[in-house]
Amino acid sequence: MTDPRIAEAVELFEEVLVYGTERLLRTVDNPIWDEYSREQIQVLKLIAKEGSLTSRRLASLQAVHKSAVSIRIKKLLSNELIRIVESKDKREKLLELTSAGHEIVRQSNHVLSEYLQHLMTDRIDDVEFEQFLLLFRKLRTIMKMEEV
Repeated sequence: MTDPRIAEAVELFEEVLVYGTERLLRTVDNPIWDEYSREQIQVLKLIAKEGSLTSRRLASLQAVHKSAVSIRIKKLLSNELIRIVESKDKREKLLELTSAGHEIVRQSNHVLSEYLQHLMTDRIDDVEFEQFLLLFRKLRTIMKMEEV
C-alpha cells in the first residue's frame, strides 16, 4: 500500500508547478514571455543546463512527441537562439545555445528569481527555505540516479 503522504506530495507538487507557472506568467510582465512560449523557454533552459542536446532527448525531457519539439526548435533556430552542431555520431545532430540564447535564459532566470523572492519574502523564513533547498537537492540527486 502506497503511503498517502506520497500521493499528497505528488498532488502538491503538481499544483505548485501548474498554478505557480500560470500565476507567474499572468503576474510578471516581461517581453520574453510575449515573444517565446513557456515551452520554448524550457527548451533553452534544458540546453543551457546540459550544454547540448538532441531533439530526441528534448522530446523525452519535455514528455512530448518529437514533432512538437521540432516546431519549437524551428522558431528558436530562426531567432538565432540555438544552433545545430555535429556530434561524434554523424547521424545525430546536437542543439546548443548561441550567445543570444544564453541571454534569454539569463533574463528569464533573473525575472523568475526576482518574482519568487518577492513572493516568499515575509512568508517563508530562513529555516524553512534551507529545508526546502535541502529536500529539493536530495530529490534532484535521487531523480538523476534513476535517469535512463
